[in-house]
Amino acid sequence: MRAAWGNAAPGKAAAAGLTGTARRIIRLNYGFQLLFNLLWWMPVFYAYQKEAGLSDGQIFGIQSIYYVAFCLFEIPTGLIADRIGTRNCLRAGAVVMTAANLAPVFSASYTGFLVHFLAIAAGRSLTSGAASAYLYDGLRAEKCDEHYLRAEGTARALGLVAKVVCWPLVGPLMAVAHPTPYVLSAASAAGSLACAVALPRLAGATGGTGQREGGRGAFLRDAGTALRIVASSRWLALVMVQGVAIFTLSRICQVNLFQPILLDHGIAEASHGGVMAAMTVAEAVASARPQWLGRRLPPVAWVSVLSLALAGSLAAMTLGGPWAVVALLCLFAAATGFAYPVQRKLVNDAVPAHAPRATLLSVESIVDRAVCALAAIAAGAYLAAGRLDALLWHSALATAVLLGVFQLLLRSGLVKRESAGPREAPRAQQAETRAGAGARPDTARSRPRKRL
Repeated sequence: MRAAWGNAAPGKAAAAGLTGTARRIIRLNYGFQLLFNLLWWMPVFYAYQKEAGLSDGQIFGIQSIYYVAFCLFEIPTGLIADRIGTRNCLRAGAVVMTAANLAPVFSASYTGFLVHFLAIAAGRSLTSGAASAYLYDGLRAEKCDEHYLRAEGTARALGLVAKVVCWPLVGPLMAVAHPTPYVLSAASAAGSLACAVALPRLAGATGGTGQREGGRGAFLRDAGTALRIVASSRWLALVMVQGVAIFTLSRICQVNLFQPILLDHGIAEASHGGVMAAMTVAEAVASARPQWLGRRLPPVAWVSVLSLALAGSLAAMTLGGPWAVVALLCLFAAATGFAYPVQRKLVNDAVPAHAPRATLLSVESIVDRAVCALAAIAAGAYLAAGRLDALLWHSALATAVLLGVFQLLLRSGLVKRESAGPREAPRAQQAETRAGAGARPDTARSRPRKRL
């Protein structure tokens, strides 16, 4: 399993096999991910909109529109990334995000905030598949794809740490100038644009179909290609489905159920910020060190184990007191941090050679968010009925059933683990043999399946 995880050595040893271009790609990706996702307004946007005169109905209505828009934007933006190149798509996303964060500064009204969130959905959907696809293809072009897992995890960890450092400053800064959170968010997005502009052009194709000729039917052809690949590759489809448990549980717990759980255990609102900071630190540390999981299990098994850990943590919260709940929330966050980069690598590795990678990652994102939307509706119904404990137990049981079916399909032989794209593996293995790459793991053979 050493090859499946790639080079896990820490510090300088981890970078020893990197080319200069690969190091540049990784460092600029760190900067882009950190700045693009550094939304200073996140802790205060509800209060900010209330002060602007919006009602609860208007605020949550905008949020509902945002999630629907995100799903609708995912496929076209994935297709755009595969047509114009992932690097150009990252630049476009950063431009849109910069403008989006300035909208409330110029119009602190219902229309201004609606435009703001619609533009946020467009900007994030432009980068959600393209960022991962660019990093993966860039490292593979440099023959350094064994470093992808660590690079993906570290980028996520740095972004989480930045939030822990910056979010406590929002209140004092707002006292100086009220629109500061949105101005700083726009400045951060502009910084991510600078990183995207500095990204090097990839050798060969820019990712999937980016170099093919265009035409009126180009987008539809790419969409059809992506759907045919998912339908024909049982392994890719199954790995995508396995990741649904991680995304749904983490999203529902950390966004929708975070405050209800704490309040249900008598933890006052004044302490919620500290709990969220502790969870963010736990997730950041785990995201930066996925190699701590070890090699006793293959990556696909680790994702299942971590998903069960998430489900078990939720169920256990119904039994413990306040301190136990805080500890379980931190455990939940750490499991999420470990799982995300591993799952992303599994899905990326499952994408066949020359397939529209960004489009396929967008398909996965749509599946995740669609299931999450249904789960949010169910969570609202449970909470309205005062059945929080039942919701946590039922979520855990549903996750266990989903993973049980996944393992049965794996062990039955109906779905075989594909270690690379169906046509890519033999050529990659022959190339490794011809190059005499005895010291480097066979990255084509070791590729697990990956997720956004």
